Amino acid sequence: MVLSIVIIIVVIAVIAVLFIQFSPQFGGKASEEAIATYKTSKNYKDGLFKNTNDVKLDMSLKDMGKALSGFFKSSPNTKPEHDLPTSTLDSLSIINYTGETRLVWFGHSTFLLQTEGKIILIDPMLGSVPAPHPALGSKRFSETLPITIEKLPKIDAVIISHDHYDHLDYESIKALKDKVEHFFTPLGVGAHLQKWKVSKTKITELDWWQETTFKNLKLACTPAQHFSGRGLIDRAKTLWSSWVIQTESDNIFFSGDSGYANHFKTIGEKYGPFDFAMIECGQYNKMWPEIHMFPEETVQAGIDLNAKNIMPIHWGAFKLAMHTWTDPLERFITESEKLKVNYTIPIIGEFVHLKIKKQNNETGFWFRKY
Repeated sequence: MVLSIVIIIVVIAVIAVLFIQFSPQFGGKASEEAIATYKTSKNYKDGLFKNTNDVKLDMSLKDMGKALSGFFKSSPNTKPEHDLPTSTLDSLSIINYTGETRLVWFGHSTFLLQTEGKIILIDPMLGSVPAPHPALGSKRFSETLPITIEKLPKIDAVIISHDHYDHLDYESIKALKDKVEHFFTPLGVGAHLQKWKVSKTKITELDWWQETTFKNLKLACTPAQHFSGRGLIDRAKTLWSSWVIQTESDNIFFSGDSGYANHFKTIGEKYGPFDFAMIECGQYNKMWPEIHMFPEETVQAGIDLNAKNIMPIHWGAFKLAMHTWTDPLERFITESEKLKVNYTIPIIGEFVHLKIKKQNNETGFWFRKY
């Protein structure tokens, strides 16, 4: 009996190692040449990228057990009772658009941004499960996407915040790569893209506070308080970030994933005020307060950034924490109303025009029906 159990454990371990070793989902490793450049970064030490503040990334065994048990037990209202509504996009309406800056949300942290005749995708996770294998993740809340990858037109740029599965998806990149002119990532993430057959010449990696221009757009890679990793032994081997996107008429902020810290105020002082800020507001827990924000902190981050309008993101697609799926929105709305902060909560697939200061309540509270 004991021998049988040992054999089963060994077989499972071997299968896991082989899966991690040979599955393309786990991405690539930085070259020695790339690592040499990382060593010049203030955010890189002893082979790992670091947060500015002293952030604890390792849970105790007790907390780890609590976290894992939360995903496997049936907690009430962590997912909507029905598929979330999705507005459908037409590829021609995207191609032929020549108006002011607008964006459309795909759920979670994925956006299509149109500005000055350019099409930009942000954290294009368009798969159904944020995991290296379908059996290891929670299925998307909506059955369909606003538009399929196949119907998307040519993409000028893809901006990626970090390499976690709910932000960087292998299948999505594989399907998109030939449509995309250029990829912009924090340091290290380019190794994954190269592993997935994206040409090195199409990738620009930036450190925090570095800037670049692309077709009259100014892009700035800015700090976030989070971590990275796609496997068991690659934590913090790539950098994580937020992004600033500036056009001649608009100033946009995208938070990526981040705990609340003083970097929001620093970014606001350097690049603000912002016309529109997409800020994470979901997948939080008291066991990991430094790497994901609570909704009240999302609102404060928007104030720190000096944002005229903020949109809560990182919700509405996947169960990655144990709170109810509407808790982020209810708490966010309450705090926003209390502090008189303008906000937007669009339906998935609905275009948001940056010049609108606040969406009406009937549309903004759509999630309460589900």
